[in-house]
Amino acid sequence: MHIVAVGLNYRTAPVQIRERFAIQERELPEALRRLRATKSIMECVIVATCNRTEIYAVVDRLKWNGHSIRSFIDQWFGVTRDVYENHLYIYKDQTAIRHLFRVACGLDSMIIGETQILGQVKNAFLLAQRQGTTGTIFNELFKQAVTLAKRVHSETEIGENPVSVSYAAVELGKRIFGRFDGKTVMMIGAGKMGELTGKYLHENGVGKMIVANRTYSKAEELARQFHGIACQWDEILQYMDETDIVISSTGSDSYVLEAGQTGEALKKRGSRPLFIIDIAVPRDIDPQIGDFPNVFLYDIDDLQMIVESNLQERKKETGKIEGWIEQQMDLFAQWYQALGVGPVIQALQMKANEIHQETMKDLFNKLPDLSERERKVISKLSKSIANQLMRDPILRVKEMAVGRNRDMAIDMFTQLFALEEWLEKASRKDPRPDAESAAKEQHGNKWQEEALPAIGLVQ
Repeated sequence: MHIVAVGLNYRTAPVQIRERFAIQERELPEALRRLRATKSIMECVIVATCNRTEIYAVVDRLKWNGHSIRSFIDQWFGVTRDVYENHLYIYKDQTAIRHLFRVACGLDSMIIGETQILGQVKNAFLLAQRQGTTGTIFNELFKQAVTLAKRVHSETEIGENPVSVSYAAVELGKRIFGRFDGKTVMMIGAGKMGELTGKYLHENGVGKMIVANRTYSKAEELARQFHGIACQWDEILQYMDETDIVISSTGSDSYVLEAGQTGEALKKRGSRPLFIIDIAVPRDIDPQIGDFPNVFLYDIDDLQMIVESNLQERKKETGKIEGWIEQQMDLFAQWYQALGVGPVIQALQMKANEIHQETMKDLFNKLPDLSERERKVISKLSKSIANQLMRDPILRVKEMAVGRNRDMAIDMFTQLFALEEWLEKASRKDPRPDAESAAKEQHGNKWQEEALPAIGLVQ
């Protein structure tokens, strides 16, 4: 098995390319099912944000992974390879694992150390788990990635200085106008990014805030939170005459403001400048609007240089975090190396359980007068004896499974306990959880909040 990461992000592709590979949240379940059905893909997770679209996969044959995933990209997004080939990156095994850890920790973000990506990675994993597209390897790897990222944000100062995309958008507005006093800002979109943008605008004393959203009740709720006014979706252009800055961050897959209608609405403004900041991917604002007189249009890629001063403070923490990432990679490597011993341990437990059941059956047949309580006590004590006898051999074979002679140790363990027949039985079981069991795992198990132990069922 091999782990691969394939994708494009803000470093490798401009927004006009990235928006062609955006996946809406409602589309992700079907995309995961299609990807999982692709040849050679054993497990998969898709991380789709405004700054990246990445496919993480466990593949059975490394030589097939590039072709299989590219085929999925071609079919799902309906693009030819010449469009994306120069923007695509493919990471394999250790490099792919390191990349995932860096992404989850915010080190690969446009805004270093931003916390939103942690939630996005976690939600991407949980969705894949519910869809049944993860298994033994990704269930462990993504849990380790999220646990590490939580540690990073709780034990370092990488998130101390505010530098989110929303923050950068407001900072750009401040550079343009100096102060927001007396200025009217229209926010298009009332989602999480819109709410964060509104918070920064309110803190900077914006004169008047107008909030527009497809669902009017959400626009009302956000406007009320920041003492603004709500705007019906079809009234956006009517408010353009009194607006100084437009900040748009919706999840629309088509332009919210198109050049034709917007051009007519802007004629009423005369020569007054209008600044539009589009932080959505796909873009909300038709790029042709930026060609209109007295209109200054910025997209998400224009924000990258806005936050350099705060980023310098965050970058001081990156060396420490990179060290933690290397340590976590070692822990995952040990877990993965020990994975081969899992079926052997399972076989031993299956054999012991069957011997115990047969022994109890014979014993109870010979002693039919035993009470129910006596039967339970005898069964429990005898099972405890068997478990204690197996405990040390299991611990030893786990230890040997991460050494140089792991294969020899596993073979010797198999022969000593005569597990060949039981290994065959264990191999018939599908280790990949179905959607129902994955959902139960999601809701029923709490993740560890500290680094996972070096030795587990698998490495």
